[in-house]
Amino acid sequence: MSVEQVMSAQRSEGPATVMAIGTATPDNCVYQADYADYYFRVTNSEHLVDLKEKFKRMCDKSMVRKRHMHLTEEIIQKNPSIATFMAPSFVARNDILTDEIPKLGMAAANKAITEWGQPMSKITHLVFCTTSGVDMPSADYQLIKMLGLPLSVRRVMLYQQGCFAGGTALRVAKDLAENNRGARVLVVCSEITAMCFRGPSESHLDSMIGQALFGDGAAALIVGADPEVHVERPLFELVSARQTILPDTDGFIEGHLREAGLSFHLNRDVPLAISKNIESTLVDAFAPLGISDWNSIFWVAHPGGPAILDMVEAEVNLDKKRMRATRHILSEYGNMSSACVIFILDEMRKRSVQEGMATTGEGMNWGVLFGFGPGLTVETVVLHSVPIEAVT
Repeated sequence: MSVEQVMSAQRSEGPATVMAIGTATPDNCVYQADYADYYFRVTNSEHLVDLKEKFKRMCDKSMVRKRHMHLTEEIIQKNPSIATFMAPSFVARNDILTDEIPKLGMAAANKAITEWGQPMSKITHLVFCTTSGVDMPSADYQLIKMLGLPLSVRRVMLYQQGCFAGGTALRVAKDLAENNRGARVLVVCSEITAMCFRGPSESHLDSMIGQALFGDGAAALIVGADPEVHVERPLFELVSARQTILPDTDGFIEGHLREAGLSFHLNRDVPLAISKNIESTLVDAFAPLGISDWNSIFWVAHPGGPAILDMVEAEVNLDKKRMRATRHILSEYGNMSSACVIFILDEMRKRSVQEGMATTGEGMNWGVLFGFGPGLTVETVVLHSVPIEAVT
């Protein structure tokens, strides 16, 4: 047998396919209408009256209704350095996260595996993504032990990528599934904001924007090619995946891990930079399919904030219905970094079933998943939905 024949036998025949989705959030829920009062109280900042009013306006404009957060007032009281602006606090934060990141990921993974309905012994690969909780052995190792997965599972750990990384995890899972015949890839994105929570400061309004937007959540997928039709239910096919750095955007979004935790910096032109590059990104992705009507595809866009969504819609004349699932997740969960796009996929397929649509992509066949984050980096995944009868 030739090398070419050996290589061909190792590859799958069809595209990588999402076969199950699970999501999880911490029990602690905060409502945006009350959050400014809560935030300034737990950070001992109520004397900063003008800054509190400014933060209230940020919360009002965020389009977020509620969020889930692992950090509670009790945890903050036990670790007061976390609430103090730029106080040395990395050890306290990381001790929390190294325990809780894999636990939250496990909750989402269990839901995805249950929906998939196959034995855990069939999972061959794990892609774990998080912005927090740096440790060795890492969160992927911990999750394998916690779930009881085979010790031979091949692991990929993605740390410190930021909000675009849900797309990155899918891109990596696609390559693994299509180049390893029979592979079943568990993808887990687990995000807890305890590394970047801190008190307010007039000198760092970027941080306050984040405090008004970010929430905690974990999402998981089972990805594999060539589904076993009698026992596996395809949801979305991953047709193509690419990553690009937008030109002239150095420093537009940055995160720096220091003794005070993770601080991030946002340029006010981030929404403009993303929107001005969105058309060319879509053209590159969909030209091979002969698609140029952006209202004819379903949209799964990372909800970095309402301004990004508004400007993208305006740039490509997008019908407001196309971002319906995205805006719902922003409202109900906030910006959960890498986990957001998977939450949106889950919302979209459930809503498609509930409303009697023809396919999991809100009745449409083709769709796009966008991840936006530090760089500025854009992940673009072209999706193909499947008929509803195949999943019900």
